[in-house]
Amino acid sequence: MDAEQVREALLKLPHVEETMQWGANLVFWVGDKAIGGKMFALVNLDEDGKGLISFHAGQERYTELLEIDGVIPAPYMARIFWVALTRWDAIPDRELLDLLAHGRDLVYAKLPRRTKDVLAMPQTARKKLITERRKLLASRKPSKFR
Repeated sequence: MDAEQVREALLKLPHVEETMQWGANLVFWVGDKAIGGKMFALVNLDEDGKGLISFHAGQERYTELLEIDGVIPAPYMARIFWVALTRWDAIPDRELLDLLAHGRDLVYAKLPRRTKDVLAMPQTARKKLITERRKLLASRKPSKFR
């Protein structure tokens, strides 16, 4: 398994969006963040020793996963039960994909009702709403030149 294979698999899950943030990090969200989506996984493309992939493991699996060689508490996110892999082969591919899908499901379950309502809209209406929301958010950002 590698970053591109994980990316391809995650983008096939329902309502998953991808952004590039915080340097070279692919961040995967359940729903677009403009409508209140929440992140559930992050692939670190930098070789900075902070893990290759971090994801929401859930309280039930968190401690169990940390017993595996190559799995560590995710930097900055361990308090909310995220783990990180220090190498791609720490967890077998199929199990990793199942854990990532489970993390997505855990995050989806905690989304606010209004966000779930938007995700349930037909795709064209949802895209239009997200575009409008992004424009509104962009217009609210303070400029350092004002």
